[in-house]
Amino acid sequence: MKLHRTCDGVLRRDFLRTGTLGLGAVALQGISLPTILRAEAAGKVLPGKATRAIFIELNGGPSHIDTFDPKPNAPNEIRGSFQPISTNVSGVQISEHLPKLAKVADKYAILRGVSHTLAAHQLGREYINCGTRPIPSLEYPSYGAVMTRERPGDVDIPNHVAIPKASHGAGFLGIQHAALETKATPAPNKPFSVRGISLPGNVSVDEVTRRQSLLRKLDRRFAAIEKNDALLQGLDRFGEQAYAMITSSRARQAFDISQEPESMRNQFGEDSFSQSCLLALRLVESDVRFVSLQLGGWDTHQDNFTKLQDQQLPKLDAGLSGLLVGLEQRGLLESTAVFVSGEFGRTPKINDRSAEGGRDHYPRCMFMLMAGGSVRGGQVIGESDDTAAGPRHEGITPDDVAASFYWNLGIDPTMEFESDTGRPITLVRDGQPIRSLFS
Repeated sequence: MKLHRTCDGVLRRDFLRTGTLGLGAVALQGISLPTILRAEAAGKVLPGKATRAIFIELNGGPSHIDTFDPKPNAPNEIRGSFQPISTNVSGVQISEHLPKLAKVADKYAILRGVSHTLAAHQLGREYINCGTRPIPSLEYPSYGAVMTRERPGDVDIPNHVAIPKASHGAGFLGIQHAALETKATPAPNKPFSVRGISLPGNVSVDEVTRRQSLLRKLDRRFAAIEKNDALLQGLDRFGEQAYAMITSSRARQAFDISQEPESMRNQFGEDSFSQSCLLALRLVESDVRFVSLQLGGWDTHQDNFTKLQDQQLPKLDAGLSGLLVGLEQRGLLESTAVFVSGEFGRTPKINDRSAEGGRDHYPRCMFMLMAGGSVRGGQVIGESDDTAAGPRHEGITPDDVAASFYWNLGIDPTMEFESDTGRPITLVRDGQPIRSLFS
């Protein structure tokens, strides 16, 4: 997948972090019984039952007006050249360049009027990736890191896979909860090998086992040194899981999208994002707990409409619609929470930086999509004003959406971790689950 440089000159790979080490955090395990009982007593929505998740990041900040929040009655300099089309949900319209997603709008919820104040790519991305506004003194963990800690799976299958790279690290949870990165994206009809899972060259499983036995002997020699070192402990965990995955046919088969039947492959486009969505489907079916993937290229300060029409929207349309339909066909949509978001929206007023104009950074108003698990699809939650310049009423915050995402996974967003110094750290500092998402 192509790495896209944002207007601030930073490449996607530069944002990869391994997280702050040595905090020794201890947390509650998921949703406690008292939490459920309090929710029932207060008439609040009960926690979701999703056991897997897919997080799709639209790097660069997609225009909300030209995608899922069209304003056909706004002045020309705001509404742009795209026309809205009706979806399979009465009264809901989206961009004409998302025809496949229009046909499956009953499978996802559109959040409009989501609003925050961080207009820089890096800060906005950090906010969206963990659901808590960034602070200099502490790096919060990504959703995948939290899921890995709270819902660990089998040792022979990775808990969190990032295609091709992770935008945000494990933060205060430590490197042992970081993602397995594929480093590449799959191509149509070809086996997909991931370094650390596929066996290189002529190396046999027996040879890997012999080498692992030798490493264990060496590890015992250095046990005293490693005892209190969080980094080495994290790397040791990676080594053990890498061995389990390399020698597991289950893990290797999970990444092999060439095994998908033609009928399923035909639901996806041949671009790298669509193929990554197909891989995500195959991974969650193999019980990978969390998959994160990216579609960059949304930083459209210039030539906004050409870039969206010819590149961005066809990819998103084919990949995301194929994923949602595929999850439903395989009976996985009710157990898989899906979250789609960029770091911010784009300015309602079209600029004059190019012949056709572009749109600039705009965190005051944006869209997000949620699907799967206990989310009720086929609805629009929130509303922007007549020009999509801001929420019409009270805005939805990224914190609210993060709390909803965790809630959908049965993870209490108010759970507290404790640092080595006894400092309490709340998973989502602000924000509450959005009840209407689940009702």
